[in-house]
Amino acid sequence: MLVELMVENLAVIERLRVRFHSGFNVLSGETGSGKSIVVDALGLLLGGRASAEMVRTGCDRARVSGIFDIPAGQLEALGIGVEDGELLVEREILSNGKSRAFVASRPVTVSLLKDLAALLGEIHGQHDQQRLFDREEQLALLDECTTANQEEVARLFEAWRTARAGLEQIDKTGQERLRLADLWAHQVREIESVAPRPGEDDALEQERNVQQNVTRLQQSAAAAFEALYDSPGAALAQMRLAQKRIEELTRIDASLTTLVESLKTAEALVHDTALTLRDYLGGLEADPARLDQIEARLESIQKLKRKYGATIAEVLAFHAGTRNQLDTAENAEGRRAELKAMLDRAGDAFQESARRLSQARREAARKLEKRVEGELASLAMDRTRFTVAFTEAAWSPRGLDGVEFLIAPNLGEEPKPLNRIASGGELSRLALALKASATTAAKPKGGQRTLVFDEVDAGIGGRAAEAVGRRLKQISGANQVLCVTHLAQIAGFADYHYSVQKLESKGRTVATIEELQGEARTLEISRMLSGRMTPEALKHAEQLIKLGSAG
Repeated sequence: MLVELMVENLAVIERLRVRFHSGFNVLSGETGSGKSIVVDALGLLLGGRASAEMVRTGCDRARVSGIFDIPAGQLEALGIGVEDGELLVEREILSNGKSRAFVASRPVTVSLLKDLAALLGEIHGQHDQQRLFDREEQLALLDECTTANQEEVARLFEAWRTARAGLEQIDKTGQERLRLADLWAHQVREIESVAPRPGEDDALEQERNVQQNVTRLQQSAAAAFEALYDSPGAALAQMRLAQKRIEELTRIDASLTTLVESLKTAEALVHDTALTLRDYLGGLEADPARLDQIEARLESIQKLKRKYGATIAEVLAFHAGTRNQLDTAENAEGRRAELKAMLDRAGDAFQESARRLSQARREAARKLEKRVEGELASLAMDRTRFTVAFTEAAWSPRGLDGVEFLIAPNLGEEPKPLNRIASGGELSRLALALKASATTAAKPKGGQRTLVFDEVDAGIGGRAAEAVGRRLKQISGANQVLCVTHLAQIAGFADYHYSVQKLESKGRTVATIEELQGEARTLEISRMLSGRMTPEALKHAEQLIKLGSAG
């Protein structure tokens, strides 16, 4: 239930703070006084769309805050705590059109506000009446009265649609896939016939370079071996002579002992190097046949690289990808059979769940018809017949049903679609009857909600207006009702009456709201009746208030 509403810099509202009460609250005022702006402010708290045009001219932001009375624990599923049974919801709109939302002083998304709206309240206006012509909206309203698992139907439909899309993709690409399979098979065979190994081309090029320069390598290696080991002046012989002389020196100066050890280490290194050169020379041998093999192998690898990648790694990656495509093509029939089985299972599961939902909808429709006709009877449309007609619809996340609301306002007529039979006044009362019926059927547990009716009295008057007012009064017994109205017959039934007016302040137009009591309320209802405070109008206003108080 809405306890308090605070609005700053929203349209013509500069600053407004008003407390509402449980029961039936009415807002009245001259046309254009700003009544609907109050409703728009509440709509923002329930996740409505924000825009830069809402911000009062000359201000950088608008702000709306609402305090709701809500039972503790009701919002636990959304992770929101409630202190002392009151919840603060805030919305801020910047002049650039961006907005921010806060719940319990913590920033939240607008989508969370929409989730909260199901628990806090809802707004019903003239736009909603036009939406009643839309069959999808009619189905949504019926589903509000249905307890069947609609989420399960949507989930099973998605599983069926996914399987169908996969099967259609396989069928669509089947011919192209078969044509490409021959090419993929040829490419795989060509690469596998060469079977290149990672880094093989670098090793082969190194070996080819050696084979092409065997004579030169032999000459250089032999000369190096001779200089190190195999000549009278070889480095190894000279190092041994130097070692002998230094050993003689150490007999006189022991500080040179470390030089002997250094020379022994160097001698060992030179010796090992010389032996390595000797072995290398022994292995060097020109092999024209091997050179031809290397050239042929490199040419095969180069051919693959020209076609499938700049390096062996890229060629092997291409092979892996093509092999996978070929395997997929070869297994396509198996995959198709698998998807077909999945499609059949998903379709059967969807149909079974959708049929259960259809049955639940039909049961809910029969109850809704009775409730709506009962509501219409209390709204001076006692002979009106209301019917929910079902048709078979294409499979969708909403099941297998199409529905259409039919109405016969006059005795003896066949029910017809709303847009062909309902007048403006009849549509207003039908919208109220549907809203009251759906609210009764799907009322959340754990406290009152705030139901806002914005000028739902369009096109009615007299006895019908009195019936609407009486019904709104009855609805307010279980829910807090806020109603914007121009009709005194409805205002007379209010438990609390607020007047919205436009005033001039410092050269600017501002909207104000005031709770009326006693004589002030009588004067306002008199104005609503005749536009003037005549004795007759005042007397009529008093009678309406007395009638409303009686029930």
